[in-house]
Amino acid sequence: MLLSKGFEIEIYTGTPAGKAVGLSDQIVNDLDGFVREPDSRNVEYTTAPLYQYEQLLCELVKPRQRLRAYLKQLGDYTLIPGSTLSLGGSEQFYRSDPGNPYHTYIEQTYGTKVVTASIHINIGIADPEVLMRACRLVRLEAPLYLALTASSPFLLSRPTGYHSTRWHVFPKTPPQVPLFVSHAHYIRWTEAQLATGGMKNVRHLWSSVRPNGDRRPYNLNRLELRICDLAIDPISLLAVTALLEARLLQLIADPSLDPLLSSQLAQGDRSTALLEITDINETAAAHRSLEAELHHWQTGKKIIAADWISQLYDEVWPIAKQHGIACFLLPLKKILREGNEAQQWLAQYNQGQDCQTILMQAIAAAQQQEEALEADLLCYQPLAA
Repeated sequence: MLLSKGFEIEIYTGTPAGKAVGLSDQIVNDLDGFVREPDSRNVEYTTAPLYQYEQLLCELVKPRQRLRAYLKQLGDYTLIPGSTLSLGGSEQFYRSDPGNPYHTYIEQTYGTKVVTASIHINIGIADPEVLMRACRLVRLEAPLYLALTASSPFLLSRPTGYHSTRWHVFPKTPPQVPLFVSHAHYIRWTEAQLATGGMKNVRHLWSSVRPNGDRRPYNLNRLELRICDLAIDPISLLAVTALLEARLLQLIADPSLDPLLSSQLAQGDRSTALLEITDINETAAAHRSLEAELHHWQTGKKIIAADWISQLYDEVWPIAKQHGIACFLLPLKKILREGNEAQQWLAQYNQGQDCQTILMQAIAAAQQQEEALEADLLCYQPLAA
């Protein structure tokens, strides 16, 4: 049986020329299904937990088309791809909700480092101990998902040297998050963080992956992968999600894939060794994405991110095929062959195009793709989990 899946999509609003403009106050007031981010230049929508990828595609595209139509009513506004303020604007915070004390804390503590756009992928797992095992595995492989989705190579209208500037600058909080060995461990750790101020509330856990649920840390029902840049292409996003789901189905069928059991790293303090590797890998993936040299958590040996993803693709293919989702994996081959969005943008820059021209082309291409998808889709009524 497939797992339930849902997305939290953060996206910038602005002009067709690529300037981000704060419109979230009006959007949230006038459109159901959209919520504020602390900065008004991006807005978030979420999809209900669904099982079928065809339904997920509808739920990704339909709200975005509603939002585009609304933006046209406000003026010559559109949606802007990428996960950073590519052309500028990072020198100032534009509050979406000035009276919100948590937003005040975020602005004063982190500034515009958090004014980014991303995709959070939520996968339903009801058993809390299975969920903790899943979080351990996905935490160590999260750099692969960042490598596939990197889309933030520019800031202040020039390359930064990173394929994911967003993850390079984003303040991972708290700075040290353990591999949770059990649900009880996660509860104790969270309660301690809240008591000492390391976390201001249960949402204030900004790591690459975290357990999620209706009453954290006690009632949990899903894994939330937070590391991905904004994958503006819905087809690519579904492919990344299919890879994640197939890997989790593999883990559920074979619990020995748990890194605490199957890693060949130091026996004495394996958890610490694994965390050191994943921190290094996240930094490397933010820098060079698919070209990054990573360290495999099983052996510690070096491997290029694209090669690791290809190996993982081959490993989960039988499970994906068994569950009827193998076809949704196929676009990963195109990403590996042609590069992720950051790599494509940088290639255009190296061929002489400026950042604004590249972003304007991406804005137009995203709109055209969504219009084509909407025309082709046979949308189903969403079946909530």
